[in-house]
Amino acid sequence: MSVTRRAFLAGAFAAPVVAGLKARPRTTLLGGGGPQPGVGRPSPTPSQLAWQRDELALFLHFGVNTFTDREWGDGKESPSIFNPSALDARQWARAAKTAGFRAMILTAKHHDGFCLWPTRTTDHSVASSPFRGGRGDVVREFVDACRAEGLKPGLYLSPWDRHEPRYGDSPAYNDFYCDQLTELLTRYGRIDEVWFDGANGEGPNGKKQTYDWRRAWGLVRKLQPQAVMFSDAGPDVRWIGNERGTAGDPNWSTVDPDVVSFPGATGPRVIPMLQHGDPAGSAWRPGESDVSIRPGWFYHPTEDAHVRSVDDLVSLYFSSVGRNSKLLLNVPPTRDGLLHDVDVSRLTGMRAALDRMHASDVTSGARVRPAPQNPDRAQPGLLIQLRREATVTVAELREDIAHGQAVARYALERRASPGAPWQPFSAGTTIGHCRLDRFPASAVHEVRLTILDALVWPQPVAVRLFESI
Repeated sequence: MSVTRRAFLAGAFAAPVVAGLKARPRTTLLGGGGPQPGVGRPSPTPSQLAWQRDELALFLHFGVNTFTDREWGDGKESPSIFNPSALDARQWARAAKTAGFRAMILTAKHHDGFCLWPTRTTDHSVASSPFRGGRGDVVREFVDACRAEGLKPGLYLSPWDRHEPRYGDSPAYNDFYCDQLTELLTRYGRIDEVWFDGANGEGPNGKKQTYDWRRAWGLVRKLQPQAVMFSDAGPDVRWIGNERGTAGDPNWSTVDPDVVSFPGATGPRVIPMLQHGDPAGSAWRPGESDVSIRPGWFYHPTEDAHVRSVDDLVSLYFSSVGRNSKLLLNVPPTRDGLLHDVDVSRLTGMRAALDRMHASDVTSGARVRPAPQNPDRAQPGLLIQLRREATVTVAELREDIAHGQAVARYALERRASPGAPWQPFSAGTTIGHCRLDRFPASAVHEVRLTILDALVWPQPVAVRLFESI
């Protein structure tokens, strides 16, 4: 898997925008004359590429569970309990946008089967509730708010439905489910992400359902061809294998689709494939790391004192976006229909901390040149000489993944001052869209990046170094 061609300086490229920041020139690039990613290897579609470059999305778990103080409803809840008195989807969207998020995903229907839009398929919906006098449509207000704030809307439609009596009568329920999916994908304009999961418990009749995933996926492709679909099995975006907001290391965006062929698949290879991907995989299916800002996914008043700290949210950014994943952070609306002030303040604090970090880029204006070739080390290398000595705590590396992912192992070395000996200070495995390394404060005058192992000759790799904040 080793790269053996000599590296050369390729010049700067327009790297993806860091969430909430303007595009900046990235210091340094490696390129080469060998086989290139994208030639006989998987690479992202335009929709997948745009999805990953967004980096941050907000998840909104909201429904009857919000009013019963439960995580999983049983489908017996009365629609009469759903009545958020001050629902303001624009408040959700403004909070997300201010915090640098680019998209939001709403639970249009959770496992309890209660629908947040006035569906023709069941009376278990907002149309049977007192919300807006029975004329409310949370999905409409959500989508309109996303568009007003320039965010991409996504919808989650639970396949498991504990209310619907047809659940377990597989052909009839699959018709029902596709009818609901059709409503969501034809009434509200462009939808950018459709979120599925593999939950498959018993229905009200005690039966389990066999989902027709190929039909559901085909319907999304037909009605919203630009949308990416999320589930264990993709087909566009995969679950990262846990709900802790932590991607694997290494983390390849390619997978073997036969290992996780449908949502809810089990087996000894499933979680490793979700966590790490497969460098030899034939399908491009990047990982999405989902996690909640609170202990639960729905709002519970007793959790107001247990919202994640700003430092914890920044750590989640490093363990998800910083490991070639995307962060899907759940922030559940309250019974009033608003994001809680504590949650909003933590989102704002997270954005401020990330902005401070990115404002301290010491590689801006650095001198960049190829590393001298060493007969004992044929790997491509790159030297970055800073304009001044700096104390660095974070390194950011990015591949140009439009053509695929290549780097399997790299190392960073530093000189504290001109003529000082080289010392290792950071190393890692995969890079992909973004790799973030944190390390003890290190004095740096010059940096050497070496690509130690790669699948094929790597596309340009951008490097940025940040001072302590």
